Amino acid sequence: MTVLEALPLSPPLRRRIREWISLTRFDRPIGWLLLLWPILWALWIAARGVPSVKLLTIFVAGTILTRSAGCIINDLADRDFDPQVQRTRLRPLAARRISPYEAIALFVVLMSISLALVWQLDLRSVAFAFVAAGLMITYPFFKRFFPAPQVYLGMAFGWGVPMAFVATSGAVPRVGWLIFVIAIVWATIYDTFYAMVDRDDDRRIGVRSTALLFGAMDLFAIGMLQCVMLTGLWFVGEQAGLGNIYRASLALVAALFARQTWRARHREGSACFAAFLANNQVGLVVFVGIALDFAVAATAQH
Repeated sequence: MTVLEALPLSPPLRRRIREWISLTRFDRPIGWLLLLWPILWALWIAARGVPSVKLLTIFVAGTILTRSAGCIINDLADRDFDPQVQRTRLRPLAARRISPYEAIALFVVLMSISLALVWQLDLRSVAFAFVAAGLMITYPFFKRFFPAPQVYLGMAFGWGVPMAFVATSGAVPRVGWLIFVIAIVWATIYDTFYAMVDRDDDRRIGVRSTALLFGAMDLFAIGMLQCVMLTGLWFVGEQAGLGNIYRASLALVAALFARQTWRARHREGSACFAAFLANNQVGLVVFVGIALDFAVAATAQH
């Protein structure tokens, strides 16, 4: 029995809540996890170890809420496209089980809670949060004309990185902007795998993606981007003063990247989607490398 089924709710309300969960992807944590990992990297590096409970709570909760709000905006923008794509045709807005007005109301609720969280920070962090909201709201429309919307998605997903530095130390150092660029590259990597699943449908309905842009060179392009990301992460370690534990985590990331590309070598939809999902392991490994390195260094100083 699920938590929802255990609640004393009427069947119509329970069905409605299921539709809201489906719309916001609360039941699919991969989206907010991929969004959260670079923010956690940034928080730990900015704090030179474990950040405050307050900051950690605000950024984790805010990430989950804004990701769900972003899903609503994405589905609103794509509600006439999604019915034409096999993977998305049963989404609540595409299937007309939820009205646009209801979706907008839910979006307002989620963003209001997010704003209440952000107001616990300083004014500069609030300003950065409004930039993040602007990127999130405009991203879905870039698929109409921009040949590499995955890059813009990376900007929207990665903007939490400079925001984390501002909230922690009041400024964004060079290492912070480097992590932001890495987050853009990483989003382009994993969302290209994701776009490869829908490539034929996207070509037919006129939606842009890096899977279409790269064409037959898709896996080669992903491999090059993976090398760029690993190089960038190496420089992050150098600038942040991270040691051998962090470097070992990068070796494991290289192996994970190789496995992803090999898995998708035949470009089968299920394999490409599995490669996309496997990027959660990449984010986790980098985070563990950063956190352990700082923890061991702190222990050694004592």
